[in-house]
Amino acid sequence: MSEYEAHGSGMSDHQDSEHFSYERTWDEIESMLHKAERVKNMHHTKFLQSRNKKDKLYHARNFKALEGVCKTLRWTLGDKDVEHPLD
Repeated sequence: MSEYEAHGSGMSDHQDSEHFSYERTWDEIESMLHKAERVKNMHHTKFLQSRNKKDKLYHARNFKALEGVCKTLRWTLGDKDVEHPLD
């Protein structure tokens, strides 16, 4: 069992295939990646421009979340530089 596998024997809710359509195209995933990268870059710019702590935290939090989104989408697309999205 890898460090990312859940303990227990049953399927988790995300493995229940009846809830997933599996109909996303590569173009849709690439489009989502490009949009996520644009929004991530916007939050990075706003973070650098922010003057108060509350705004800085807001933009930093969103930037970090979108880093994970981008990494996962890149992994999904088979980016050879992304070995595992949780690393």
